[in-house]
Amino acid sequence: MRKGMTIGLVTALLAGLVLTSCEQQSPSFRGTVLKPPVSAPDFTLADQHGQPFRLSEQRGRVVLLYFGYTHCPDACPLTLSKWSEVHEALGAEAERVRFIFITVDSERDTSQRLQQHLATFNADFIGLTGTQVELESVYQAYGIVHEKARSKGSEEGYLMMHNTSAFVIDPDGLWRLRHASITPPEDILQDVRQLLKRTRQ
Repeated sequence: MRKGMTIGLVTALLAGLVLTSCEQQSPSFRGTVLKPPVSAPDFTLADQHGQPFRLSEQRGRVVLLYFGYTHCPDACPLTLSKWSEVHEALGAEAERVRFIFITVDSERDTSQRLQQHLATFNADFIGLTGTQVELESVYQAYGIVHEKARSKGSEEGYLMMHNTSAFVIDPDGLWRLRHASITPPEDILQDVRQLLKRTRQ
């Protein structure tokens, strides 16, 4: 009996160690995790320099994707400011990350406007626009709500109501996380670094 109990105890301890090891190796994300992750819908739009940008060509990189507009008074500049901190903290690793800002206000967000606006945060950030048909297709694929809201205090008399969460796509092109607008930059940084570790060499 004692021998059997000893063997059983050792087996249980070994199983516990294996489970603990697996838990330690499993990434701990700060953002909202999608279970299971889904393939990020592909699209092609024009960047702020007038060049075509296709999402599927970013495989091997982590992609942060946000839908906003340059005249936004709050959530959009806040997100871009956080991204700027993350980009700086990543150092050389930032080359393996794409920070993408897709406009929900194509009437005002011309390529030139996107270029000027994003440069105030980080010149490496990518701003995307397109025809209304092209943009609507992307909005639908990602479940983006966008609607004009009249405002006397805003330029041209309106603001845009829109989603304020950022999509986080892993190096394999899978949408894995969502970051709320209140997510602190240190949490975004940790999640990006966790996903960079998953990059296939």
